[in-house]
Amino acid sequence: MRFDIVTLFPDLFDGYLTQGLLGKAIERNLTQIHRHNLRDFAPDTTHRPVDDKPFGGGPGMLIQVEPTVKCVEAVQAQSTTPARTILLTPQGKRFNQPMAEDFAVSERLILLCGRYEGFDQRVTDILEPEEVSVGDFVLNGGEVAAMLIIDAVVRLIPGVLGDEQSNIDDSFSRGNRLLEFPQYTRPREFRGHSVPDVLLSGDHGAIAKWREEQTQLRTNERRSDLL
Repeated sequence: MRFDIVTLFPDLFDGYLTQGLLGKAIERNLTQIHRHNLRDFAPDTTHRPVDDKPFGGGPGMLIQVEPTVKCVEAVQAQSTTPARTILLTPQGKRFNQPMAEDFAVSERLILLCGRYEGFDQRVTDILEPEEVSVGDFVLNGGEVAAMLIIDAVVRLIPGVLGDEQSNIDDSFSRGNRLLEFPQYTRPREFRGHSVPDVLLSGDHGAIAKWREEQTQLRTNERRSDLL
């Protein structure tokens, strides 16, 4: 699977792309991540501005339509496989696990990272991207949101996780749309807090029943909207 990130700050991804499971997935060629500097498509090659004041007045600056459209068109042309274009915006559809699962079966994703007051409306009108939000809050730019989406999607690619069952049983996942049950490891007791006896019993049926009960209880207490 290939990700193409359109951004004003490609260097923000340097450390992120080399760490943990994502770094290993890139090394093993399970995923490819390419960064594209929007300034490379600026009409003024001297200062390479890609933003300007909004017509009608108002605070802040907008990312211009010309460099954005030209950049996305150039990225699309790099492969014969069409990419799904995702524009990251607080006004988009809320990102969730089912959406991550949907993205994970795509061959290519282009992630458009906004800055300032966002993109000129004509970017949406011309490119017709899928608009996606990572939550009801505002970030300084779309780069962190792009990292979040990449992280959620890459772990669903076959071969990335050591145990494929992991992403089925996780909270919100296709095998469990509720919250995951609590888990424990060594030591058995710490400062008066002990591992539940059922988890030490070796009775797989009882353990499965306990986990199902805990999933229901935890979801009811913390996210009853999921029930």
